[in-house]
Amino acid sequence: MMTELTASDGHKLDCWIQDAEGERRGGLVILQEIFGVTDQLKGVAKHYASLGYDVAIPALFDRHEKGAVIPFDQGPKGRDMMLASDLDQTMADADAAVQKLASRGGKVAVMGFCWGGGLALRAAQKLDVAGGIAFYGTRLPQYLDCPLKAPMLGHFGIKDDHVPAEMLKQAKAYLPEWEIHMYDAGHAFANDARDTFVADAAKLAHDRTAIFLAKHVG
Repeated sequence: MMTELTASDGHKLDCWIQDAEGERRGGLVILQEIFGVTDQLKGVAKHYASLGYDVAIPALFDRHEKGAVIPFDQGPKGRDMMLASDLDQTMADADAAVQKLASRGGKVAVMGFCWGGGLALRAAQKLDVAGGIAFYGTRLPQYLDCPLKAPMLGHFGIKDDHVPAEMLKQAKAYLPEWEIHMYDAGHAFANDARDTFVADAAKLAHDRTAIFLAKHVG
């Protein structure tokens, strides 16, 4: 279900809400790749809802183009919109989703993919969340300016040309408490709608995420 949120600066944005199934355990905000609120991400939301989490996916491109969903074969367009995004504004939009789920009671974690993976790290540094999960988070150097406030989990492919080994080593050195797992895969290995998908790696990463959420959210 799509609803509307209002960020702290008054900006109104769309947000996909997937209600928890069965006994509710808490909340999970999913932060998008450079493609918007895609059907693929809605599928991820459905998976975590089946585990008992209310899930919210805020439309982080709404400040540029309302309802923008970029086809996977048009990466440059999504990248341009990402580069035009202001980090503080984007985090305000993410926080609006966190607050939406927090208002239902319980703890809330933030998980992101690609661009959203880096943003999930930022959320664990700046927002009032129970934890952060980054799937092949990008642009890591810009986040190495403050400590973590919440536990952080990371999933990265050893063949990911978006996140070179040296970049990940630098991030791990700055945030030694960050729990990072490596997979025999490249970038976007958990996106089952793209040819980069690696089923075994994706399943293991999601299984580890479920354990992390059970520990830190409920």
